[in-house]
Amino acid sequence: MMQDTSNIFAEERREQILALLEQEKRVLAKDLAEKFQISIDSIRRDLSLMEKQGLLKKTHGGAIASRKVRQVPPPPELRYGEASPQGNAVAKLAVSYLRASDTVFIGSGALAYVLLKHLPERLPLTIVTNSIRVADALRGREEIETYLIGGRVKPSGNITDVIANEFIRQFKFDISFMTGGGISEQGVFVSTPEVAAFLRAVSAASRRRIGISTHRTLGNDAFARAGQVEDLDVLITDWEADPEAVERIQALGVKVIAAQKDEDHESL
Repeated sequence: MMQDTSNIFAEERREQILALLEQEKRVLAKDLAEKFQISIDSIRRDLSLMEKQGLLKKTHGGAIASRKVRQVPPPPELRYGEASPQGNAVAKLAVSYLRASDTVFIGSGALAYVLLKHLPERLPLTIVTNSIRVADALRGREEIETYLIGGRVKPSGNITDVIANEFIRQFKFDISFMTGGGISEQGVFVSTPEVAAFLRAVSAASRRRIGISTHRTLGNDAFARAGQVEDLDVLITDWEADPEAVERIQALGVKVIAAQKDEDHESL
């Protein structure tokens, strides 16, 4: 039997909405209206008020959890764990752009790491990375030549300092996979200015830039902007991407493609 929550005070209701967002990362207005047995217009007023308070971000049909501008990356055991179905779908579609003998940059992001298990077997590639974890995963692939960028190694195993920035300028890439803590119409965002400067150098050395972002980071901003979203040749996301976030990016002339559950894909 559904619990009667129609008399819950508005403040308590909003606290429950925040708790749901913490757990689910996204809520739909129609589901909330049913749960709390109030009109969908009342729920929309709740969401609007909470957005003004910086507690969440409204989306088409609901809301997503609000992100602080400065996000601390999760620990490696969480960042590089088993990817979500959406992350795997994005990665599988992204690597379909690779061709034999391409020179490719793969960075240190969690989604970039997911690319590795979807790389086609026996496809000769040259891969440059700034991640010890990525380099270690690739060293057993005889068909892949792996280059590790030099510089100061951070506790995460990533290398993004001034030395790495100069090192990357020695290369040219056929394709670079660009990801970060957020990709929106405002740009591609990462956690620190140092990482942003490094990724700008990667972008400048790349003939083709493929953005990869699941629905959890699409539409979000972060602390340091690594580049304009218009710099991307294509942006790959998943079937749960917020349509409003996609539309804002498309309005800038960026091609956005959604990886689908059935492993097919379609232009949004």
